Amino acid sequence: MGFEKQITIDASGHLLGRLASTVAKSILSGQRIVVVRCEQINISGNFYRNKLKYLDFLRKRMNTKPSRGPFHFRAPSKIFWRTVRGMVPHKTKRGMEAMNRLKVFDGVPPPYDKVKRMVVPSALRVIRLKPGRRFCVLGRLSHEVGWKYKVCYYD
Repeated sequence: MGFEKQITIDASGHLLGRLASTVAKSILSGQRIVVVRCEQINISGNFYRNKLKYLDFLRKRMNTKPSRGPFHFRAPSKIFWRTVRGMVPHKTKRGMEAMNRLKVFDGVPPPYDKVKRMVVPSALRVIRLKPGRRFCVLGRLSHEVGWKYKVCYYD
């Protein structure tokens, strides 16, 4: 295959769903992808609406034994990971292998701070959203629903 060894994507300023769909297509075709700075991903729509939607999702649980799932991730990287998983046939062998080709991080951990980071122009908020449209940042949303490590990434 004619793929690069690994593509590192800087997720700051990208829209959640648009970036996730691009990443899902790439990992299904065999490309290894690392996504950094997930806490700075944008979601279209105002903050209050997105928070209500996520709180509705937090209420979903199994009646008989809630510890069996569904699991509700609070970290921005895991929210992005789950968004990508929803776009991949993750219960098949092909989908599992594709998900193994994806790595997601909050912030920029040491091996990737010296690597060239790419952007996905088709998923950038400044290109895709009209100038007056509201959006919220995934790091703030995560913090409001229970992510405890916002102070580590926002100095």
